Amino acid sequence: MSTTDTLPPAGLMRRLGALFYDGLIVIAIEMMAAGIVIAVLHALVAMGGFNVAPYADVSDFLTNHPIWGPVYTLYLAVVWIYFFVFFWTRAGQTLGMRAWKIQVRNSDGSAISVTQALIRIATSGFGLANLTVPIDPKKRGFHDIWAKTQVVVLPKVQ
Repeated sequence: MSTTDTLPPAGLMRRLGALFYDGLIVIAIEMMAAGIVIAVLHALVAMGGFNVAPYADVSDFLTNHPIWGPVYTLYLAVVWIYFFVFFWTRAGQTLGMRAWKIQVRNSDGSAISVTQALIRIATSGFGLANLTVPIDPKKRGFHDIWAKTQVVVLPKVQ
């Protein structure tokens, strides 16, 4: 019998609570990541090393340029994805999951792989995959089924 068998699966409300916390953290990280790019481009414009014409300003350039607009969006997506992959593969917990005392892991209790983390993100539907938790006999989200992971409630003292 593995360690995970003795830990209860995380319910929907606990998962949504952690997702809400993580959402706030990701928004803050995205703002910092975007701010860095915008600050660097503004500095380059101020030094005369970069011209945003015919765009109104740096923000307009990053939003509407046919090449750099999608690159900027991809950069922000990579930052967002990296947040989850980093935490899930290291400790099995994001900061929100830690606050709600839940952990994503394999059935044997080991940390999930990068591939499993990417599968979870790709099939999560921005958290909507958790809506299958109440109807699944093992209380798994759709993304957990696809990634072969489980989210468990950790004991109060580890």
